Amino acid sequence: MPSGAYLRYVALGDSQTEGLGDGDDTVGLRGFADRFAEHLAALDPGLQYANLAVRGRTAGQVRTEQLGPALALRPDLATVVAGVNDLLRPRYDAAETAGHLEEMFAALTDAGTHVVTLTFPDLAKIAPLARPLRSRVADLNTRIRAAAARHGVAVAETGRQAATTDPRMWTADRLHASALGHERIAAALAQAVHLPGSDDAWTLPLPPRTVPSRRQAAGAELRWAAAHLGPWLGRRLRGRSSGDARTAKRPRLLPVHATPDSAADTGRRPSP
Repeated sequence: MPSGAYLRYVALGDSQTEGLGDGDDTVGLRGFADRFAEHLAALDPGLQYANLAVRGRTAGQVRTEQLGPALALRPDLATVVAGVNDLLRPRYDAAETAGHLEEMFAALTDAGTHVVTLTFPDLAKIAPLARPLRSRVADLNTRIRAAAARHGVAVAETGRQAATTDPRMWTADRLHASALGHERIAAALAQAVHLPGSDDAWTLPLPPRTVPSRRQAAGAELRWAAAHLGPWLGRRLRGRSSGDARTAKRPRLLPVHATPDSAADTGRRPSP
């Protein structure tokens, strides 16, 4: 299909694709998938867009819960972004996680869908306490690239650009991109599928910032652990997820600027 001539775009994934960090549950979430859809709609205002992502989902859950509905929508373009929730877990299985991603790549491309995914930045450069995860991220990126190559999937290499680890690209929890980060990811996806007018400006560094002292940095790490890492670990120990009782925010194909108008479209299940 010629670049930019997409009619149906479906996004599969977890909280990043849902848009956490770009808006909130009160005013609404935007996120890189919404922003990417806007890039596409600028070329074809008739574009229809669905977002099946749900926060907290692992790659296996994305495959089990979202792949079937995605295929039923017959997209000609899909984004598949998952795996971070897997590698954060103690019992992480790299081959299994990559296998779920590859199954989605295969099923979608076999159905004639153009698929695009991305690689992940070094978490240790965003949250120093996440240094033990550095090798996991690098290995998962290698597996993503290999699986993508086997199925003709485009890859936005957000994991290889220094700009994507700038703290200003991330929210206070350091797990979700900020509005600026989501904007850059959307631009990276646009370049990966060669949309007219796209370029590599998303790789450019931000203006210089004041670097905190070692003492300030240590204090920031402690505050981050107390405010974000602790609660996250608590949910894991209780077997809970931030996505419990949530559904896709945009399960139907709609014009990009249309507002979902049913309980099922809001991302939260209706009360019993």
